[in-house]
Amino acid sequence: MSEVPPAAPIQVGSGGSPGGYKFEPGQVDAVLKQWQDLYEELQKDISHAQKIARVEPPGSEFASRHFVDSGAKHSGDTLLDQHKWMKNYVLNYIHALEEASGKIQQGEQLATDAVSSQKPVL
Repeated sequence: MSEVPPAAPIQVGSGGSPGGYKFEPGQVDAVLKQWQDLYEELQKDISHAQKIARVEPPGSEFASRHFVDSGAKHSGDTLLDQHKWMKNYVLNYIHALEEASGKIQQGEQLATDAVSSQKPVL
């Protein structure tokens, strides 16, 4: 299985890295929630894929063992590997979105602090 690539660059408003996905500041939380929901669904899918990968022959005769050993088990292992790969990709993207969201919050905090530190003009 190939290595999971990093998430594409994420630009929020004018901040972040161009060349990937671009979001307005108000969109990031909703997009992040969708990716977190996808992650949860993948966790469930992995649980199902583990059951498929651990399939046992229904009987101890040659035909049942041969079916599982020559195809079913390999297919189950591949399914499990693909789901784990996708889970890692989604997790990378969630981290990138959280980092982008953190930069927004940090920028907002700096702006708030700058306004708060100004003395009123009389």
